[in-house]
Amino acid sequence: MTLNLLRRSLIAAAVAAPVLAFANASVDAAAPAFTATTADGKTVNLADYKGKTVVLEWTNHDCPYVKKHYGGNMQTQQKEAAAQGVVWLQVVSSAPGQQGFVDGATARKLNADRGAAPAATLLDPKGEIGKAYGAQTTPHMYVIRGDGTLAYKGGIDSIATAKVDDIAKAEPYVKLALADVAAGKKVEKASTRPYGCSIKYAS
Repeated sequence: MTLNLLRRSLIAAAVAAPVLAFANASVDAAAPAFTATTADGKTVNLADYKGKTVVLEWTNHDCPYVKKHYGGNMQTQQKEAAAQGVVWLQVVSSAPGQQGFVDGATARKLNADRGAAPAATLLDPKGEIGKAYGAQTTPHMYVIRGDGTLAYKGGIDSIATAKVDDIAKAEPYVKLALADVAAGKKVEKASTRPYGCSIKYAS
């Protein structure tokens, strides 16, 4: 193989290779389907929740931004959502050996200790669900309508710090998105910048 031919082959391979192994879930399009194992050992599918509003919350219990919201804010939002018939699912996409990785028993204990109230915790150690949604941070939040379309993606709120005191001052994006969805309206701020710790995907 000549040097020029080798160069052309390498360039072609580079162009063909994906820049990122991430999808990018789009607002108002169908939310990516998934099948997952829960911390309770059950198998669930997104399709199981057809007709219900679903929240996906990416989490990592060791992340200071997650700790900020688990000082009470996240639990309150989970419980308020459940009272309105919303299915709130935690997703753990940390890979084995990485910060935030948990097995089912640890996930259940963490939620019990914190008084957390998700409908289920989805274990995603290979990062398949996270990459399908383009989840980047913990927390990273998504709201899915009952018809399966994505209504919101982004931050839990508008102030990107790890300071608990900032919660009360922030615009609560997820709460507002859920209110719009419940009212049958398009979410006013449907895509915002997520903030938090980077998700520790398998390399």
